[in-house]
Amino acid sequence: MNTNYSPAEMMTVAAARALANDDVCIVGIGAPSAACNLARLIHAPGIVLIYESGTLAARPNVLPLSIGDGELCATALCTVSVPEMFRYWLQGGRITTGFLGGAQIDRFSNLNTTVIGSYAKPKVRLPGGGGAPEIATSCGRILIIISHSKRSFVEKLDFFTTLGHGKGGDDRARHGVTTEGPTKVISDLCVMAPDPRTKELTVMSLHPGVTRDQVKEATGWPIRFADKVAETPRPTAKELAVLRELHARTAAAHGEAA
Repeated sequence: MNTNYSPAEMMTVAAARALANDDVCIVGIGAPSAACNLARLIHAPGIVLIYESGTLAARPNVLPLSIGDGELCATALCTVSVPEMFRYWLQGGRITTGFLGGAQIDRFSNLNTTVIGSYAKPKVRLPGGGGAPEIATSCGRILIIISHSKRSFVEKLDFFTTLGHGKGGDDRARHGVTTEGPTKVISDLCVMAPDPRTKELTVMSLHPGVTRDQVKEATGWPIRFADKVAETPRPTAKELAVLRELHARTAAAHGEAA
């Protein structure tokens, strides 16, 4: 049994396992990209990865620095215009899964990627929503990967960038959104899913060695736990080897920028 792995590696592996071979997935840069490409290299060779720049069925050998990274265009089946990607592929309902990250998340899986602090005078100005708001409403389902701390898991978002489950319950449907929304949130401590009725995030499994108290202390609201909380399966030797090779290739290609 392999115990020599980092919390970030556990998070990436757990996120990769949420993807299947027949998924058509639009991918965010950073942790979502690492998880999606790990899935492609391990158990989902047929997964179709789409990046916001319009690269379809990209198969990067190294992780891209941005959606405009030449690695994506060079390894894609084809590259279409951004308007075509959004109008035909995304808004046309052809993407099964959106994989997103964020700076802040609340109990109903809504995301902030705009500012920390007030919008007029922010402490930190973030990259912004990009295509995330459209991805969150047009993809069949949404997966979210985010590091777990009180800075990121907050009672109230500093800025509401991307719709998760809104105010909970059937709030998405009341706004005319027919897609499923966030179905799983993976952190470096646990795996969470929305409660079927309230849509409030509920801990479904704890990563090995993580306690309930650790999750409670890292969450900005009274986090709920499932009646039966499982233990997330540990990363296998193959998963770790492939992930580390991917990061090593990326570091060699991009240097400090990686």
